[in-house]
Amino acid sequence: MAVRNVTLDKTIRKLLNEKKYQTLKDILVTLEPADISAVFEELDEEQMTLLFRLLPKELAAETFAELEPESQELLIRGFSDRELREVVNELYVDDAADLVEEMPANVVKRILAQADPQMRKEINQVLRYPENSAGSIMTTEYVSLRPNMTVAEALNRIRKTGVDKETIYTCYVTSVKDLLLCGDDSKPVSEIMDEHVISVNTLTDQETVAQMLSKYNFIALPVLDQDGRMVGIVTFDDAIDVLVEETTEDIEKMAGMLPSEKTYLRSSPLDLFLHRIPWLALLMVSATFTGMIITRFEHALAAQVVLTAFIPMLMDTGGNSGSQASVTVIRALSLGELEFTDAPKVVWKEIQTAVLCGLALAMLCFVKIMVVDRMLLGNTDISTLTAFVVCATMAVTVLIAKLVGCTLPMAAKRVGFDPAVMASPFITTIVDALSLLVYFGIASALLF
Repeated sequence: MAVRNVTLDKTIRKLLNEKKYQTLKDILVTLEPADISAVFEELDEEQMTLLFRLLPKELAAETFAELEPESQELLIRGFSDRELREVVNELYVDDAADLVEEMPANVVKRILAQADPQMRKEINQVLRYPENSAGSIMTTEYVSLRPNMTVAEALNRIRKTGVDKETIYTCYVTSVKDLLLCGDDSKPVSEIMDEHVISVNTLTDQETVAQMLSKYNFIALPVLDQDGRMVGIVTFDDAIDVLVEETTEDIEKMAGMLPSEKTYLRSSPLDLFLHRIPWLALLMVSATFTGMIITRFEHALAAQVVLTAFIPMLMDTGGNSGSQASVTVIRALSLGELEFTDAPKVVWKEIQTAVLCGLALAMLCFVKIMVVDRMLLGNTDISTLTAFVVCATMAVTVLIAKLVGCTLPMAAKRVGFDPAVMASPFITTIVDALSLLVYFGIASALLF
């Protein structure tokens, strides 16, 4: 993900306005592709195309792969066929496949027309796999070695073919480290290769692949087809992209929004509206139950008006308690730390936590009500029994909220839903209703 450098942006714009193109080129070639792409995203189409043409061929392709799809499309529309051919054929296959997936049909047709036959074949191979699978994010550009090669032959092959591969640090059948550290160049590769290789299937979920790369600290992970043949690799940089994408999606769902593929600055107010309004409308309607509960106990509130003042505090505490539990469990589920079979352990742990939190909050609440509300604010309608009702409700609400917060995400995972959906907004609405039922239930038993 590109990060803007405001000072660099200003310098580039100034040099563009002054038409100092050689100076611009000298600056750009010292930058990383991600930094150049961040500069490009802030320029108009004409300036972007001009700067892109200043870049050396390899750097241009790497920068192009870092750009947002909208910027890539603008550049493609301004490219000549020769320029497009150079860029496409310099891309790694997985980046080229991503490009084809993001572009409109007329642009895709032009891209494939300029790709060389081998590139076109490999792009089509990657695109055959389901979205968000290992096959859809793998690259077919990796170094392969034969077991009967000697160490010297293997190193020569790496030197000849490695320049066009996405990584040479892990080679198949063996790793380059083993080759370099082997003291005998005549030794066969078969004698130093690792036969116990961790791999994934082309249909393995991309998030699982990314987690495996993180777990084992691999640079790359081999991808096998249904027949057990190696067809590609997933590299750590692709895994990082997947984790960022999945985490962003989870955060958006947990905040009660539909996931968006656009960055915030590229999203129009209408885009934001369309992604936010469905959940807002659903939560607004679901909050009707809260209103119905309050209406049902209007007579109780009329008899003890002071109870009304504590409703926001109880609902907020319950919502926050539920959110804490749900976020913790959702994160553990997404990292593969929890399974549905762990539900009893999770529930028991949350009960213990809820008891500790509930008792601590209840004691603090009692002091706050008696000292602040009754003594300092002079609210003489508050009795010791009223304070006890509020504090008892507080403790019970925390317990219920944490149970709801930990069980709903696990239940969602069990039935095939994304646990992130069962996050703060949804759980808060449920806990609000339950906390009111508990509040009025305890109040009715002790005060009326």
